[in-house]
Amino acid sequence: MRKDIILLGLLVMAVIFAFRKQDKPALHTIGDSTVRNANKETWGWGTPIADLFDTTRIHVENNAMAGRSTRTFLSEGRWDKVLETLKPGDFVTMQFGHNDGSAPDTTKAGRRGVLRGTGEETKVLTWPDGKVETVHTYGWYLRKFVREAKAKGAMPILVSMIPRNQFKDGKVLRADKDFGKWASEVATQEQVYFVDLNRIVADKYDAMGPEKVKAFFPGDHTHTNLEGAKLNALSVTEGIKDLKGCPLAQYLR
Repeated sequence: MRKDIILLGLLVMAVIFAFRKQDKPALHTIGDSTVRNANKETWGWGTPIADLFDTTRIHVENNAMAGRSTRTFLSEGRWDKVLETLKPGDFVTMQFGHNDGSAPDTTKAGRRGVLRGTGEETKVLTWPDGKVETVHTYGWYLRKFVREAKAKGAMPILVSMIPRNQFKDGKVLRADKDFGKWASEVATQEQVYFVDLNRIVADKYDAMGPEKVKAFFPGDHTHTNLEGAKLNALSVTEGIKDLKGCPLAQYLR
């Protein structure tokens, strides 16, 4: 009898725990390797950002995947898996751009590429196996993510891509004329929140200078170490705090 009571108690606790996990909102991050990486030599900011939230009140889940563009995050079914779990009151940050820049085709180099801009242009591709794929613009994919998240009652937050470790005349190169600009335009069109992470981090890099910034990038000019990821995560939360009326801010530590 005592054993049965203990088992019953454990079952009740498990049910309560599961209910509480489902009951509290979730923050999902989607993006590429700058958001989620191997967490060895290089890290994405979507991992350390969990430490900046009160996880007793919000569940933080990093759904980004290295090497993905908006196009492949959708075509591989990764967005559908996130969408299935979204519920009213959840949040989704969306940061892409690092892998979207190649000309879209069916080669290894072009399989991730999208059309530039935010328009409705398309390009129809036929893969060697006969599969036909319609490729859209960067803005089209972001709009799809935003609208479908909204339809599930979740709050999308567009985030511009972090800057690479590329300097010219002592200033870091920015994405304010392409992917950062297009993300901002989609946010305005869809009336959703936008964190200009590219600008926030670039301002910090400019103040630090090329030599100090170099220490964040152990292998290339795109992927940061843990310290760089922490700086980026903190920058995301700074951007969230600056969003007027954004309910996600209440869950920050």
